[in-house]
Amino acid sequence: MASRGGRPEHRAPPEMFYNVDEAKKYTQNTRMITIQAHMSERAVELLNLPEDQPCFLLDVGCGSGLSGDYLSEEGHHWVGVDISPAMLDVALEREVEGDLILGDMGAGMPFRPGSFDGCISISALQWLCNADKKSHHPPKRLYTFFSSLYACLARGARAVFQLYPENSEQMDLISAQAMKAGFTGGVVVDYPNSNKAKKFFLCLFAGVPGKLPLGLGSQQEDETKNQVQFTNARLRFKNMKGKSVKGSRDWILEKKERRRRQGRMVRSDTKYTGRKRKTQF
Repeated sequence: MASRGGRPEHRAPPEMFYNVDEAKKYTQNTRMITIQAHMSERAVELLNLPEDQPCFLLDVGCGSGLSGDYLSEEGHHWVGVDISPAMLDVALEREVEGDLILGDMGAGMPFRPGSFDGCISISALQWLCNADKKSHHPPKRLYTFFSSLYACLARGARAVFQLYPENSEQMDLISAQAMKAGFTGGVVVDYPNSNKAKKFFLCLFAGVPGKLPLGLGSQQEDETKNQVQFTNARLRFKNMKGKSVKGSRDWILEKKERRRRQGRMVRSDTKYTGRKRKTQF
């Protein structure tokens, strides 16, 4: 996450920046925890995973395991990789359900081919654009990471990276190395017209090209009235405590919206959506 004192990656290498004091913030700062949870939820939506089916996922730059918590809540199994011993210590103290590995993403992912059904990464990828050592060459490290990631993903799987690119040149560098490694896909920008809410997600497809999902808040004015109504209805769900009752109208609308945001074809909403049919005799 961005720091008030400047971009974290400009201040120190990740294993030094995320020291014991910084790691504690990920268990004590409620705002940071909430933001991390929201970004993790959005990343999983973009993965377009099968409904009601547990998957085996990779969390790159897992830190203290906040994003992993969301994966566990959704019923998935996961492995987390991070370069910071202090962050992983916090994850162990929190007794997260995933397996944890200390490692440098720029050195490649040490997993067997086709191991994972998908990959997420929250606020980590931009660190590879920095040369923290004389031996570090950002394009080479990015390619090493993406090529090894491509190999350990199942064909047809997706990898979704939430990141904070410093500029368009950095985003182009990252995308170019991902495509060179064999990925297809592109950048999804949520709320592009908002300085505060704007978020970048690099959505990559391994082996099987897919349709790039739309970013939130990026709908054009000429979209159907149906879609605009649906966006407004979403506000009700965000204000509710807990999840909607399974099978209810709200639950059905949430599920349909989630599929739309994943780029799937979904029937339009009507006044009959979610209405229970009368028993036929």
